[in-house]
Amino acid sequence: MAAQDVEGAGREQPAWHALTAQEALQRLQADPGSGLGEGEAAERLEAHGPNRLPPPQRESALKRFLKQFHNLLIYILLIAGVVTALLGKWLDSAVIFGVVLVNAAIGYLQEGKAEESLDAIRNMLSLRALVLRGGERMTVDAEALVPGDIVLLDAGDRVPADVRILEQRNLRIDEAVLTGESVPVEKADEPVAADAELGDRRPMAFSGTLVASGSGRGVVVATGEATEIGKISTLLAGVESITTPLLRQIGQFGRWLSGAILLLAAATFGVGYYVQGYTAIETFLAAVALAVAAIPQGLPAIMTVTLAVGVQRMARRNAIIRRLPAVEALGSVSTICSDKTGTLTRNEMTVRSVITAEERYRVSGVGYVPDGAFYRGDSDDDSHPVPVAEEPVLAQLLRGVALCNEARLYHREDRWRLQGGPTEGALMVAAVKGGFSREALERAQPRTDVIPFESSYKFMATLHHDHEGNGLIVLKGAPEQVLEACARERTADGDRPVERERWHEVFEALASEGRRLLAVAVKETGADHRELHFDDVREGMTLLGVAGMMDPPRDEAIDAVAGCHRAGIGVKMITGDHAVTAGAIGEQLGIRGDPLVGRDIEAMDDAELGERCLSTDVFARTTPSHKLRLVEALQAHGQIVAMTGDGVNDAPALKRADVGIAMGQKGTEAAKEASEMVLADDNFASIAYAVEEGRTVYDNLRKAILFLLPTNGGEAFTIVGAISLGLALPITPVQILWVNMVTAVTLGLALAFEPAEPGIMARRPRDPEQPILSGVLLWRVLFVSVLLVLGTFGHFAYMEAQGVSEELARSVAINTLVVGELVYLFNARYIRESSLTVQGLLGSRAALLAVAVLVLLQGAFTYAPPLQALFGVAGLSPEQWGRVAAFGAALFLLVELEKALLRRWVLPARG
Repeated sequence: MAAQDVEGAGREQPAWHALTAQEALQRLQADPGSGLGEGEAAERLEAHGPNRLPPPQRESALKRFLKQFHNLLIYILLIAGVVTALLGKWLDSAVIFGVVLVNAAIGYLQEGKAEESLDAIRNMLSLRALVLRGGERMTVDAEALVPGDIVLLDAGDRVPADVRILEQRNLRIDEAVLTGESVPVEKADEPVAADAELGDRRPMAFSGTLVASGSGRGVVVATGEATEIGKISTLLAGVESITTPLLRQIGQFGRWLSGAILLLAAATFGVGYYVQGYTAIETFLAAVALAVAAIPQGLPAIMTVTLAVGVQRMARRNAIIRRLPAVEALGSVSTICSDKTGTLTRNEMTVRSVITAEERYRVSGVGYVPDGAFYRGDSDDDSHPVPVAEEPVLAQLLRGVALCNEARLYHREDRWRLQGGPTEGALMVAAVKGGFSREALERAQPRTDVIPFESSYKFMATLHHDHEGNGLIVLKGAPEQVLEACARERTADGDRPVERERWHEVFEALASEGRRLLAVAVKETGADHRELHFDDVREGMTLLGVAGMMDPPRDEAIDAVAGCHRAGIGVKMITGDHAVTAGAIGEQLGIRGDPLVGRDIEAMDDAELGERCLSTDVFARTTPSHKLRLVEALQAHGQIVAMTGDGVNDAPALKRADVGIAMGQKGTEAAKEASEMVLADDNFASIAYAVEEGRTVYDNLRKAILFLLPTNGGEAFTIVGAISLGLALPITPVQILWVNMVTAVTLGLALAFEPAEPGIMARRPRDPEQPILSGVLLWRVLFVSVLLVLGTFGHFAYMEAQGVSEELARSVAINTLVVGELVYLFNARYIRESSLTVQGLLGSRAALLAVAVLVLLQGAFTYAPPLQALFGVAGLSPEQWGRVAAFGAALFLLVELEKALLRRWVLPARG
């Protein structure tokens, strides 16, 4: 048979799950008994290509590095460095260029997220596969698989390609990385509806998923890019990363600042040359001095350090940042889209309730640690555990689930470990909570025979005999199947006819709570009954009760969701699980509302989806493309979106989100590489801490800008004033560079270490369109700039009027400017609140240390002879220092008065 005959079948991707096994085999021209011949396999490999995801086109390392300089602020900094070099100050120039290179290196190392994501997905493909070739079983490289290959699957195998199941025995596959399903999916060989959701396609085994139990045989229907994982890879490659609000605002701020500097320099040149009669060279140098004064050389360095400090703080709270700007972006998040399984829940099935004919029991404890007890009723008010030994029906049910069970629970290396499926594991944990040990029970009642669980009949049954020869059959399975086999139900006073209608109501009520149900029944038998047959469990059983299980929400996640709501942040749960389960879990988490399912999302256009996603908080049975559409729809409505997830299916949405957050412990490498942040403890609560830190970082960046701009403004307008009045410059370009350098690396950096302001998590998320400096803050920049100009220029003019040397006059002006900046640092520690408090003046060790370092540096600048000669300054007298200190005190009090007036008249509300 020719390879081209099946080429279309492999690539058009029909609904294989809707075809019968025979139809699939015919379409692929495959023989289930012997598989493909080596020649045919080679032809198909040539036609379809290797079963791997092709690597993306990579940018060269040089291009990636050069891209880091494509930023207007960096251009400004480069210009400052060139100007400094032209002025002959090579050391200062080297410092500026060093800042640029550090920023470029950090950005370069953080790049390549998409490529790494694809690599991580590619590595999930199985390396080897067991196939039939020419009638013989053989192990081949998974890359050599082609459509039409017959693949054999066993427990523990990673599925090597998309496979249409032909036959199976108790086959269950863990598809959490692809669909988010919290428990392994029972597979079947019968077709399902063509429009079935990905998680409901039971005849399919998908590439990259894991066989949890059982065995099966199937025919390969898709390889490489044509697999479901391959589609995610293609989707991921096409997802455009978006920039953070901070980077957008810094870019806008840089453009605005650049224009303002150029206009001011041009105006200054015009006034100096045409009005005051300066020579062209003198005026040009003055304009250069103005540009150097106005450029905040320290801003990129302070921005990087502020973000890095945030990274360190968040790392101590188990939030690992992969890209620095994500720290700030977290502070502006308005919506968190969270995966359910393993993120909001524990990804560990737990028995939460047990119902018998007469009682309902609540079971405490979560996960696979057997710490917990049984309580009567549903209410948490009852804190008195029930002694299981005094509850005969409950004890028999727990004994039954321990005997009719294939899971093992054992304690090793100070941890409880489960061997077996999550459902049976949950039942075993419940039995241990009730005081039963499977090993002890099996010694007392050894297993004689077993009917293993099969999805076709949905139950498991075991036969046991004690040492006196008494026989016991235990049946465990789907409630409807077990109830059908029962004639009676057990009570504390004996057996009675089963009340079927009441039990169906119980089943429906538990299912509506999102519980996974398993019923348990028993039948006593004789010593000579040594083999178990289906007829033995078809009738005559006695119902003990039903266990309700679920993957429970994390307790800390419930608190974190409530905290997010208080902070004005919406939380939306997006999961591949069923709508009933998703709705029930959402209700417990405080994420309420009727779920919107994937099929409905598929039918909506972008506009309709955008409206629905704002009003809906729970989304069920979603695919990777659905998650991506939801993130994009929210962003289209102005939301800053954080997306959490742990599976391959989450990677495209993680990449597209403003902040992608992956789980560190249970997350796949694909999810981690597509994200900006990784939670080391897989704890949703850590996101709330990260948001708080993100808001703090943004506040500190605003404080740093609010501190730096008046410094630059004071210097620039001092030069403008001198040129406009035809006077000598109070401060020269090289002196400007000194002031900028020492204040940026000392005072400015101190603001990076500021703690969170009170009530920071009581604010609403900020508007991402809001400029980084509001009108009020721009007013403060102008106000403080004017004060610094008055002090610096005024003191210079006063000293010149006294007939002192130009060096001394400039030395007084420079120290006036520096002291003004020093006191303004304490004003800038609080944007709105008063700094005239003990906490405001002494509450920051970083600020006090920065002041001490600045005093030492400025003292050397003023009094050290080499620096006096280099910068053209002279030492000050005590009287002159007194006037400088008086100016500093006046500036501090005036800014505090301005803040008080703003609090009263302009900013009456916190925000």
